[in-house]
Amino acid sequence: MPGSGPPLISVFSSPQELGVSLAQLVVQRAAQSRAGAGGAGAGARFSLGLSGGSLVQLLAQELPAAAAPAGPSAPAHWTLGFCDERLVPFDHADSTFGLYRTHLLSNLPVPENQVITINPALPVEEAASDYAEKLREAFQGDTIPVFDLLILGVGPDGHTCSLFPDHPLLQEKEKIVAPISDSPKPPPERVTLTLPVLNAARMVVFVATGESKAAVLKRILEGEEKNPLPAALVQPHTGRLCWYLDEAAAKELTIPFEKHSIL
Repeated sequence: MPGSGPPLISVFSSPQELGVSLAQLVVQRAAQSRAGAGGAGAGARFSLGLSGGSLVQLLAQELPAAAAPAGPSAPAHWTLGFCDERLVPFDHADSTFGLYRTHLLSNLPVPENQVITINPALPVEEAASDYAEKLREAFQGDTIPVFDLLILGVGPDGHTCSLFPDHPLLQEKEKIVAPISDSPKPPPERVTLTLPVLNAARMVVFVATGESKAAVLKRILEGEEKNPLPAALVQPHTGRLCWYLDEAAAKELTIPFEKHSIL
């Protein structure tokens, strides 16, 4: 069981309201991380791990405006990583970093040298090792990188990052980054953070919207399965676990959740 107790489930009336609250959460966690480190110097950075898919548009629409009141210098203290990445060139439509670069980072002044990316020109095994080394450099002193906040998605099959049901990578205990060359979802070659990194984070927020996620969310959040889905294996050891859902995604849940309306 996680050290932080059961997850906090927040349900919003629309993806737009969810996006506004998610952006506010990012900015709040960034401010808390800086304040906790004394507000200045190298230790005052905020480390954020991003996932792709519909999250790109949600964050691109809301995060720049949410971060603006803190001033343009605030994102200069952010370190960004990616929870998984497809092994394609950055200008390819499947590149998670490429999408964030186009839609978010053009409006959010995070220094380029604080955005940690894979090298898509390398073979997948080398790309994973190279990304792991970059993370170790950015998180010096951590045996396993400890992100202040990870934002994760979940697929209708229960996968998160590029950790898929019944895949051997779910058993990985040593590597912080793993290659995958047989992804059941294209493109087949990817690089992903492993469960030890996900479960070391100070806070993990899953985001899911739409009716297509309702059935799997019931399994993840209410099921007691002998072979849990990958997203159900994310249980931060000492950090907080939150779920941000819209009403359509939460429609089958019977456990308690918090209903939010902010607009």
